[in-house]
Amino acid sequence: MAARGKLGLIAGGGALPLAVAARCEAEGRDLHVIRLAGFADPHLVRYPGIEAGMAEIGRILAEMKSAGCQVVCLAGTVSRPDFKTLRPDLKGATLLPGIIAAATRGDDALLRKILSIFEGEGFAVEGADDILGGDSLPVGALGRVHPTAEQLSDLRKALHVAEKSGELDIGQGAVVCDGLVLAVEAQEGTDAMLRRVAGLPADLRGAPGSPKGALGKAPKPIQDLRVDMPVMGTRTLELAAEAGLAGVGGQAGRLILIDRPAMIETADRLGLFIWGEVA
Repeated sequence: MAARGKLGLIAGGGALPLAVAARCEAEGRDLHVIRLAGFADPHLVRYPGIEAGMAEIGRILAEMKSAGCQVVCLAGTVSRPDFKTLRPDLKGATLLPGIIAAATRGDDALLRKILSIFEGEGFAVEGADDILGGDSLPVGALGRVHPTAEQLSDLRKALHVAEKSGELDIGQGAVVCDGLVLAVEAQEGTDAMLRRVAGLPADLRGAPGSPKGALGKAPKPIQDLRVDMPVMGTRTLELAAEAGLAGVGGQAGRLILIDRPAMIETADRLGLFIWGEVA
């Protein structure tokens, strides 16, 4: 069950923080947004909050306490920093050695360390999926397009590859076409991976009008889903279509959909399937 209370949203890049903020606004939930400098969408400035550097940990904690936040949600994309260039405040400087040590063990260890800081300061942690409620992927086809047996086989292999990649803390996504693994997501992110697939030779992938293959996204088995649940939005679908893919999918209940109605409309218009596999 999701935690409640005034939410402190630590906002990175992408559409997910915007969706979380909009949901809080629609539900009348009190919200205070910490916009991470260099990452957060400029539109988030319409919500109460501040912009802060990612190493200004003391300032962030003090701001959230002063605003009366009881719950924290970390949402959005943040590139792994060059720790030598960070300018921490006093609290940040105290915590930075432990954060750097965690980072050497991988992204999951880094996220767990960051969560432990907020929990140690008395904040409950709430996942974006809990806040967004029904905007996670359901079982089966979402929209008018259903995958063929071959396309579903490609998707299931992509999900298997993504899970195995996640066990090594590499990434959350993979693309498979005709049983061949075309790409595995790493630090570049899903959008860049799909652009890479679009640049592959035409005989390895589908094409607009003759699509084949699928993108699968799955959470890393080792990760904390309150922080790093896989996400897809309409841009994912557009890039998948440009790469010649027939569809996208993930594990039901373990993939956040940004603006589900818009995704369904986009998938139907592009002729793509969206499929939720039983987790």
